[in-house]
Amino acid sequence: MVRLIMGVKGSGKTKQLIELINAAAKDEAGNVVCIEPKRDMSYNIHYNIRLIDAQEYDLHSYEVFRGFISGLYAGNYDISQVFIDNLCKTVGADVDAETEKFLNWLDVFGERNNIKFTVTISGDVETATDGMRKYL
Repeated sequence: MVRLIMGVKGSGKTKQLIELINAAAKDEAGNVVCIEPKRDMSYNIHYNIRLIDAQEYDLHSYEVFRGFISGLYAGNYDISQVFIDNLCKTVGADVDAETEKFLNWLDVFGERNNIKFTVTISGDVETATDGMRKYL
């Protein structure tokens, strides 16, 4: 299950994400993980959230990111929700067919392992591919 939050810089994506993360900290029975491009949210989110600074792991491509998420789950089957802030910035890519392919992979992975994914992308909603729009 994937939820995509997309909008231009300054449109409130991160604020919305922080609210969703803190709500998940209260409501989720499993573990909640937040992956961010650099450590910015430390003081804004609940201390029970596993906060991961993507810079520490060189998540420079969607392929590497897929491996990273698979490894997270392999190491902790209790993960029930993953938040990914600013996906394209993290992997150093523009919104394109590869972004759509990654979101589709997250959807399949989430359904198979009962994990909810919430992803933010900084960019105009008009740049979303048709396949990405189903997650908006």
